[in-house]
Amino acid sequence: MGIAAIVTAGDQRAAKAVYGESKVFLEIAGRSLVAHTVVTLQQVPEIDEVWVVGNLARLEKVFADAAVRADIHKPLWLVEQRRNLMENAWETYRNVIAQSTTEGRDPVGDEIDTKVLYLSADLPFATPQELSAFIHASDKADCDYACGIVSDEALEDFRPKASGELGIEVAYFNLKEGRFRQSNLHYAAPARLGNRYRIEDMYEHRHQREFWNMAVLAWKIFFSQAGGPLIAFLYGVMHLAGLLDRWGAHRLADRVRGYVTVARNEATISRVLDTRFRFVITQAGGCAIDVDTDAEYDVVREHFDEWRAAQAARAEALYGPVAPGLPTGSADSAEDR
Repeated sequence: MGIAAIVTAGDQRAAKAVYGESKVFLEIAGRSLVAHTVVTLQQVPEIDEVWVVGNLARLEKVFADAAVRADIHKPLWLVEQRRNLMENAWETYRNVIAQSTTEGRDPVGDEIDTKVLYLSADLPFATPQELSAFIHASDKADCDYACGIVSDEALEDFRPKASGELGIEVAYFNLKEGRFRQSNLHYAAPARLGNRYRIEDMYEHRHQREFWNMAVLAWKIFFSQAGGPLIAFLYGVMHLAGLLDRWGAHRLADRVRGYVTVARNEATISRVLDTRFRFVITQAGGCAIDVDTDAEYDVVREHFDEWRAAQAARAEALYGPVAPGLPTGSADSAEDR
């Protein structure tokens, strides 16, 4: 399929530090998070080349390690980071089009439909099967921008199993179809996104448990040219359902979230970004677990072997073993709902 993967490993602007360090360079099981992600991509048959954008000097040091290099057989391109996530995403895409780490160019002709897989660098539990299934379901969805989401059930492996036990609890988007967590997978034709700059707003205010972030993003959407009262209303209802769910008022949360469907969210985001947007659901949940806080890093290190084995077993049960070619299972696009 000739797809390039762009791994975003930048540490500028809204990127969060963990223990005062750029999280992508933190080590788990003797290997940095960014190296884990790049090595996983080697086993995804649809990916032909891997681009990593971040602190170039540090990336070169990571990938100069002989043990890491031994696990990499696809072309690997390292690109110096820019000022923020959006510049990293767009300018690295231009590098892909030009096939150069230093000079980029805009797509011309049919190149405007060139799609790339974007993923963050801190995904220690990503599996090749989940990545492959996401790509195929995104193509089936026939859109310009597909964003990955997973159900709450897919993240069961990571929750505390008993009172006092360490685990990871995440916030969910509460929709009519269920409770979903955004994964860190994006498959897009960047040149087809009319309002790319709004993705940066969404990223910088992505931690939706923080009321201030919710309020700022809602304000920006409401007063944007593509916004309006309906968009602000739907956004508010979705997050009210999330608050009720976290407070334990599950029945009330179920009633409130009935007003917000996956399809309505897709239509809203398509309007805000001026593109054809779809959500794609993967049933393995590893790509929804990243490392954003000191506590999460500690938990991931303690449970790394256990959770990695559990995700590998879940992915194999869903999609079949890691092997060249197409996965035996599939992710779900809105066409399947």
